Amino acid sequence: MKFLRDLLDKQKPLFQKGGKLENLYYLYEAGETFMFSPNHTTSPRGAQIKDAIDLKRMMITVVIAMIPCLLFGIYNTGNMHYLAIQDASATFGDKFLQGAILVLPIVLVAYAAGGIVEAVFAVIRKHPINEGFLVTGMLIPLIVPATTPLWQVAVATIFAVVIAKEVFGGTGMNILNVAMTARAFLYFAYPAQLSGDTVWTYVGDNAAADGFSGATALAVAYQAGQEGQNAVAELTQHNASIMEGMFSFTNMFVGFIPGSIGETSTLMCLIGAAILLFTGVASWKIMVSAFGGAYLMGLVMNLLAVNEYMALPSHYHLVMGGIAFGIVFMATDPVSASQTESGKWIYGLLIGVLTIIIRVTNPAYPEGIMLAVLFMNVFAPLIDYYVVQANKKRRLQRATV
Repeated sequence: MKFLRDLLDKQKPLFQKGGKLENLYYLYEAGETFMFSPNHTTSPRGAQIKDAIDLKRMMITVVIAMIPCLLFGIYNTGNMHYLAIQDASATFGDKFLQGAILVLPIVLVAYAAGGIVEAVFAVIRKHPINEGFLVTGMLIPLIVPATTPLWQVAVATIFAVVIAKEVFGGTGMNILNVAMTARAFLYFAYPAQLSGDTVWTYVGDNAAADGFSGATALAVAYQAGQEGQNAVAELTQHNASIMEGMFSFTNMFVGFIPGSIGETSTLMCLIGAAILLFTGVASWKIMVSAFGGAYLMGLVMNLLAVNEYMALPSHYHLVMGGIAFGIVFMATDPVSASQTESGKWIYGLLIGVLTIIIRVTNPAYPEGIMLAVLFMNVFAPLIDYYVVQANKKRRLQRATV
């Protein structure tokens, strides 16, 4: 490490004011602070808050919390491949390797595309490269299918970083969740590559087994409702010849189902949630209220059920689709979420409620967490405004008394 430190110190004058590469100083600074702690301190004047947490540590904590979802997603991608071709001889290593071949390039492309945009804006605006993209670069690959073309991942990442983040001023200034914006861009720009029965399972040069469908649990449940069949029975029996109880509640909770790379396993999402809550990085109020809102809205749908999909037990909604991943890692985004403590309850509750409403009542879009999070991102400042106004009104009333 001393050799690397000496090498960086030797090159530093080239990037400082007056050096040949001074315009690229913030690229140098980004690399230096990524490998070593910054050598500058805050001004001794004024009030100071001493805390072990900073933006870099906070972002790294979120990335660590997503690692269980990433590792499981890699394995599950390979598992779906071998299920599709009915190869029962595949070992754990075979499945993990097959999944890594598909998933890791998506992660690398997302980081590369977004990193280049961040670097360009840092050089143009002459400000340090923020660590915010450490999280976004991991989130984007985890919310797309493993079959998404790499060029689409790159285009969506660039679009989201520029439109949802940089135009508002960069890290900490964005109104919309950047990763969800990338997902929305892909969904509306390239719907055939992001939805449909043939999207979720990679079979390569092999022909899929007869009768195998890569449909997600939400698609199966919705179709059952349209045909007047019991949704739970259809989920449990789906592709029974390939995998017993593919969409059983237990299997959906653990995650051995088709879906986007990181969202299939509710269990892995809950492990990530535990890390975020233990470290104090994410708001437990948003998580609890969002899951609670989704469960309560599921019960309401049961009471108003006019088809089998609306009659689907409420707890099934909590393990289907990307709701767990969206609540844990997207709804709790500290920038685009509500900032007030009371507002967090309202914000999370409405995300859960809207997710189920969109999921159950919209035939064109069987998932709802993406639109619910983006919609509430827009309304989060309004929620905070009225919470603050209500608080001020109560304090004024106490003051007059």
